[in-house]
Amino acid sequence: MKQRIITAVIAAAIFLPIVVYGKAPFTAVIYLLATVGLYELLRMKRIPLLSIPGIISLVLLWIFLLPSQYSEYMGQLYVMKIELALFGVLLFLTYTVVTKNRFTFDDVAFATLGTLYVGIGFYYFIETRAADSGLEYLFFALFVVWATDSGAYFVGRAIGKRKLWPDISPNKTIEGFVGGIVCALIVGFLFIQFSTIDAGIVQFIIVTIILSVFGQIGDLVESALKRHYDVKDSGNILPGHGGVLDRFDSLLFVLPLLHILQFI
Repeated sequence: MKQRIITAVIAAAIFLPIVVYGKAPFTAVIYLLATVGLYELLRMKRIPLLSIPGIISLVLLWIFLLPSQYSEYMGQLYVMKIELALFGVLLFLTYTVVTKNRFTFDDVAFATLGTLYVGIGFYYFIETRAADSGLEYLFFALFVVWATDSGAYFVGRAIGKRKLWPDISPNKTIEGFVGGIVCALIVGFLFIQFSTIDAGIVQFIIVTIILSVFGQIGDLVESALKRHYDVKDSGNILPGHGGVLDRFDSLLFVLPLLHILQFI
């Protein structure tokens, strides 16, 4: 626990000022985090980042992460992200032939979906920060996720008895799941007292509940992925916390939802 706290404090001291400043430094940091996240994901499948499929995935990831203003410029050149993604799939499939199925169709599916999973989540990190009142929205998402994680952990340890999904994450409980939502609601309610975001309290409550639930689902998705590939942590870049995907798994679900729900 001590190591986790020290790492969290150091990471926050480095990351939060960059979040507040935004602009190019923030985008650069998100590119770095997404690249590390992709590396962690591909490593589970034993696909080296510095390989042909790894490089294809990396290039696709960087294209997905392009902020909207650059995407508009790409549109003027008649190059759309979806078309590039499809072209990447064709390259992956071609590579299965070149390698005589050492790189299989299953590997193609993993690399494609993995790139989308990491790319879409971190893309909305950039888009959320760039929106009007983007810093407030981003802190709202961070506070909801942090409150959910803390509430689920402490409530689960205190009164948790019924397992939530033991085949995926043996330590999570139904009581912790509900406790996480309640803590997120408390933090969300406190947040709106000081926020200038133009939304009613009922809308805030509904959005907070949805984000808290799907944040926990995002955590379970990462747990399922690691359990399937028999990996304890996605990486070890953050002592006591694991890898980038271990820390950002909830936000990879929460941030796109803010836009899907048209809250932003």
